Amino acid sequence: MIDYDIHEYPNGIRLLHKQVLHTKIAHCGFLLDVGSRDEGPHQQGLAHFWEHMAFKGTHKRKSFHILNRLETVGGELNAYTTKEKICFYATLLSTHFERAFELLTDLTFNSTFPGRELEKERGVILEEMSMYQDAPEDAIIDDFDTVVFGEHPLGVNILGTRESVSSFSSNDFHAFYSENVRTDRLVFSSVSNLPFKEVKRLADKFLAPLPARLGPRARRGVGTYARKMQLESRPISQAHCLVGGTAYPLADARRIPFFMLNNILGGPGMNSRLNLAVREKYGLVYTIDSTYSPYTDTGLFGIYFGTEGKQVKRTLGLVQKELKLLRDKALTTTQLHVAKNQLMGQLAMSEESNSGLMQLLGKSTLDLGRVEPLSEIFGQIEHVTAALLRDMANELLTEEHLSVLQYLPEEK
Repeated sequence: MIDYDIHEYPNGIRLLHKQVLHTKIAHCGFLLDVGSRDEGPHQQGLAHFWEHMAFKGTHKRKSFHILNRLETVGGELNAYTTKEKICFYATLLSTHFERAFELLTDLTFNSTFPGRELEKERGVILEEMSMYQDAPEDAIIDDFDTVVFGEHPLGVNILGTRESVSSFSSNDFHAFYSENVRTDRLVFSSVSNLPFKEVKRLADKFLAPLPARLGPRARRGVGTYARKMQLESRPISQAHCLVGGTAYPLADARRIPFFMLNNILGGPGMNSRLNLAVREKYGLVYTIDSTYSPYTDTGLFGIYFGTEGKQVKRTLGLVQKELKLLRDKALTTTQLHVAKNQLMGQLAMSEESNSGLMQLLGKSTLDLGRVEPLSEIFGQIEHVTAALLRDMANELLTEEHLSVLQYLPEEK
């Protein structure tokens, strides 16, 4: 069970803290309920670009001072952008916790997006785009979002387009910040050996004075999903394939059961059905897995593999065979018991990562309004039935529901 402290300030910012006595390392960060899906058509890539530009200068610091502030005491400063979140976070000795807290507050709320740094970072992001395009196993994941969600912001690459990234000015970042950042839709989360009283003392200093930014923020809903089949020829030596479609959203009661179904099919375990059937039995792939990403109002399920071009049809047939088996045949009592124990073990081990726990506290609070204790999740897993798993497979894992995107080697 996750035992943590929470405090909400009048400006709406929530402070979350989990004390772990056996560590000397502190993990902390701001999680904002803002992501690439909140961009307008003229802003594609702006959320990710903002994440980069936050490190390039504030009202009191230049880029050099930001980058050196934690590095000089052996700490790390980082950030990431997803479809629905931006996170600025730090890891360092807990004796320097205040230094990290103050710096994270500064770059999250006081970034100036200086023009002289904008041009340099623009080049960095354009190179990042080129890097992803040179890695088809990464590019196909981003392109599959477009196959499933089309022109909706969830279907747009987080990096944006070369045209959009090349057009942004400092004013665009300030406008995006003003349109999307709400103090009641962000949290500061931390995990360290510090007592909550000490963390709150610092939060009173850094968070309490921040002006409230409240009010509604529109988020465009997802339209009707339609299955698509898309083949692309590329100058690659190996074929890459993604099969999948929409799935259950975060608040759906079937979220945890579907995680279990995904785990059985192609989760991280080497005993997943896809790994055993395609890699271990026939040696057709090096990697084959399935993933499930729930969002606030929808979800995304996908199966990825890479194989020789001449083996794509055979591999797809084996994938469809495993999906049909889940649809037609309910798990035995023993199979269900093993699947439950495996998922519970994986979840318990994931909580051993204090960095992951810090982010879990923040994400769960923003998405669900609370943090689900492990005991509660285990209870949901224990109540999953073989009939429910088969029903979900018949709803989401049918050929009629699943889209396919293939990158095929160009014919010589």
